[in-house]
Amino acid sequence: MKQPRAWQRMLSGRRLDLLDPTPVDIEIEDIAHGLAFVARWNGQTQGDYAYSVAEHSLLVEEIFARLNPSAPVKWRLAALLHDAPEYVIGDMISPVKAAVGPGYGSLDDRLTAAIHIRFGLPAQIPASIKKEIKRADKISAWLEATQIAGFTKAEADKLFGVPHHAVIRGERIRLRPPAETRTAFTARHHELLEQTA
Repeated sequence: MKQPRAWQRMLSGRRLDLLDPTPVDIEIEDIAHGLAFVARWNGQTQGDYAYSVAEHSLLVEEIFARLNPSAPVKWRLAALLHDAPEYVIGDMISPVKAAVGPGYGSLDDRLTAAIHIRFGLPAQIPASIKKEIKRADKISAWLEATQIAGFTKAEADKLFGVPHHAVIRGERIRLRPPAETRTAFTARHHELLEQTA
């Protein structure tokens, strides 16, 4: 019996095997392009453009840096890439991830490890750093929920926790065309890589 296809052709020409991804098949341009076109919140956001995972990732990296100003630049890079596997597997909301089961997490872990190795990070980042990235991710989700996804502050507080006011002061969610967000994501990635060299 023929095995189903488990690879995807990328715009760079790379052929990424989703079940056994290798770092050599990963390019930042493919990640930036894919994430710029993947909508957060299943597209259920206000505005003329979808709020993309690329834009979210830029915000998470910024918040992570505010929360951890003395953290090495490599962990800021890890924060920027925290949702990078979604360039091929999409952004599933938590209830869907729960319904899909552990297979989704395993696929996400394999892709994350390959992406990390490709850009000079350890396959698995330390639990303490992962926790801080998750903290920044939840603050970003709170901002997104209250500014563009129609949640009340009470709902967002309950689901994502109450963010410290100093961290979110003046922060506004940006909605940009995908090409602009793709360029911003790629540029930030290059800046962080240069700083880690």
